[in-house]
Amino acid sequence: MAALPLATAELCDANPQLILNGELRAFHPTFQIYGRRQVFSGPIVTLKVFEDNVLVREFLEEKGNGRVLVVDGGGSMRCAILGGNPVQQAQNNGWAGIVVNGCIRDVDEINGCDIGVRALGSHPMKANKKGIGEKHVSVNIAGTRICDGEWLYADTDGILISRSELTV
Repeated sequence: MAALPLATAELCDANPQLILNGELRAFHPTFQIYGRRQVFSGPIVTLKVFEDNVLVREFLEEKGNGRVLVVDGGGSMRCAILGGNPVQQAQNNGWAGIVVNGCIRDVDEINGCDIGVRALGSHPMKANKKGIGEKHVSVNIAGTRICDGEWLYADTDGILISRSELTV
């Protein structure tokens, strides 16, 4: 993880060629900001699930080592696939952030955690517990293709994905 947080606007301004060739991509601005850490970055781990949170919980039980979990929940607005307990565990295990293409719940609890969380919204209903999903696969979220091992940068201006770690 970068020593000082890099502003997404600065990264865009400093890297026009990377934007042109697709190595630096921005999410459509559809995500809500949760958690106490509004600025975060790190290498990406991808997960694809639908209305099921077993694999999300399993990942967050691992050591995060400053990584960002990117969960493609299919954009479902019918239940939450991330809640307060796994976010607390992610904070304790050293994850930098979690981006959910879907909903979360326990918003007040999540907002008390020192971790960055982005999601489409909140929903009180919990997810299924079947353990169905795919780990470490390319996902397409908010108009952007994301691959395991790429880098994510998030701040109050938005979310960027880069093929590699960036400096300004």
